[in-house]
Amino acid sequence: MSKKFLIGVFDDESALIEAFEKIREKGVKVEEVYTPYPIHEILHGMGKKTHISHAAFFYGLFGAIGILGFMYYAAVIDWPLHFGGKPFNTFPSFIVVSIVATILIVTLATLFTFSVRAKIFPGKAAPIVDVRATNDKFIIVLDRETIAGMESEFDQLFRSHGASEVYEKE
Repeated sequence: MSKKFLIGVFDDESALIEAFEKIREKGVKVEEVYTPYPIHEILHGMGKKTHISHAAFFYGLFGAIGILGFMYYAAVIDWPLHFGGKPFNTFPSFIVVSIVATILIVTLATLFTFSVRAKIFPGKAAPIVDVRATNDKFIIVLDRETIAGMESEFDQLFRSHGASEVYEKE
């Protein structure tokens, strides 16, 4: 069984924010909001938090430790080069390679983590709510099950706050 949604299409940001706040005041969970650019009031109001920055920090920490450990092992323990009185563990020579390799590890591991969490993979068809969703319109999506019996009330709420269109979609 596919879900049914009530969709409100807005032409400007202020009308979207007003409608979003009224919906939140009524205690209804907004399924999703699509905007052409980030709107901080919406991001905070949705209440969805990400911990991907924490994961990226730990990827960087463990990546840097691993790279430094590997370079120390390779240059000092496994294959030390004795020439010119140079000490084995010349740490400054490890810095540039460590920084660049750590950035590479963080980037690839964070991209992979994001892709897994968002269930994005090559060939997956993205569900498009409205083709104008991220072009020039602002869209609020409500799940019909959460507003059962109050559809006309939310339709009127959308229209009274400046929605240019209100329609249902599966």
